[in-house]
Amino acid sequence: MKPHKFLSVCVLLLLSVVLRGQQLQVSLSDSAFASLLTCSAGNDFYTTFGHSAIRVCDPAVGMDIVYNYGVFDFDTPHFYWKFACGNLNYCLARTSFEHFIWGYAEEGRSVQEQRLRLTSQELNNLFVLLETNYLPQYRYYRYDFFKDNCATRVRDIINGCLSHRTAFVPREVPQARTYRQLLRGYTENDLLWWQNGIDMLLGMRCDRKCNSMEYMFLPIELYCQLDSAQTVTLSEHGDSESLPISYGATTLLPASAQTNTEQCHPWTNPVIIFWGLMFLVLALSVMAGVWDWNISWLDVVLFVLMAVASLFILFFWIVSSYDCTKWNLNILWASPLFFYFAVRPNSSPLWLWIVQMVMLTAALIVGFTGVQSIPHIAYPIILTLYIRIVSKILNHRK
Repeated sequence: MKPHKFLSVCVLLLLSVVLRGQQLQVSLSDSAFASLLTCSAGNDFYTTFGHSAIRVCDPAVGMDIVYNYGVFDFDTPHFYWKFACGNLNYCLARTSFEHFIWGYAEEGRSVQEQRLRLTSQELNNLFVLLETNYLPQYRYYRYDFFKDNCATRVRDIINGCLSHRTAFVPREVPQARTYRQLLRGYTENDLLWWQNGIDMLLGMRCDRKCNSMEYMFLPIELYCQLDSAQTVTLSEHGDSESLPISYGATTLLPASAQTNTEQCHPWTNPVIIFWGLMFLVLALSVMAGVWDWNISWLDVVLFVLMAVASLFILFFWIVSSYDCTKWNLNILWASPLFFYFAVRPNSSPLWLWIVQMVMLTAALIVGFTGVQSIPHIAYPIILTLYIRIVSKILNHRK
């Protein structure tokens, strides 16, 4: 574990132990409450998965604050490079409830509220944990889309404030899905280009079945589990009582804007486009063989594109700190060997073409067996590469 993550975990655990074992000096009024706010998806890609935040309200003193763990600054120096490397810091922001709702009303996105069923002590615990997290030395954290984001932070801080009970525990999910499958569910419509691009960069670690805790990296999954989560409380007499952790959901702000839910048009669907290109390359290859055309230009274009794709895969595997992009077997079909083939499309040794053919076959086996799910566009691309490599092998025999 990296030092900054280890320190954050230690601080949170220490605070949790202290809060569970001691009465706090902070005292919110009897009318105070806390709730989970879940915001619907927006039309920008980074808003596709929705958002989670915590509201703490005490009408007796006129306090109504929203704590938001999903804030980042586009003006951060080298923003895109840091994001690509997995070194971008997100931070906890604190704003008024009125301002928070106004922002989502401007975007036309809905906001659902689930009030938490907390004791007075637990509510104070939550408030202190949030205020402690808002201190400058704890406010920033290293963002990880699957393991440390606006939803997982909310999940963990709700668990951390509870006294002698737990809201969320890891459990097996019937017909559980993988991280990759969960993401695909949010990018099935007009985001298919994004879906295939993300699929190409995610490694085999994203094809493991998730448990209930891991599902909650998505705000809507946190919302659903909070709505059904039960906690067990022990009385002084040893009796136990099971209660839901929330009072149910209410709509604070209905959606007023149309989100991107339309199906991708066939002419812009990447899968259809790449299958069409595969048949076009097949036709050109057959005609080149019959009429002795020189289509090396096509090979150079194709191989350069594959070489560039391999650079992205290797960058996110080796340079980036994201755990989810390691051990990416897409490198079998988007191979660095295509750098060599692009430079020497007509003079590469026969054995090297055969090696790449074996790698393409291995990629298909990986996809069909489920060792790692490969992008839908990879299948027509692999067949396109087969066609051109077979053509090169046949030319070697002439």
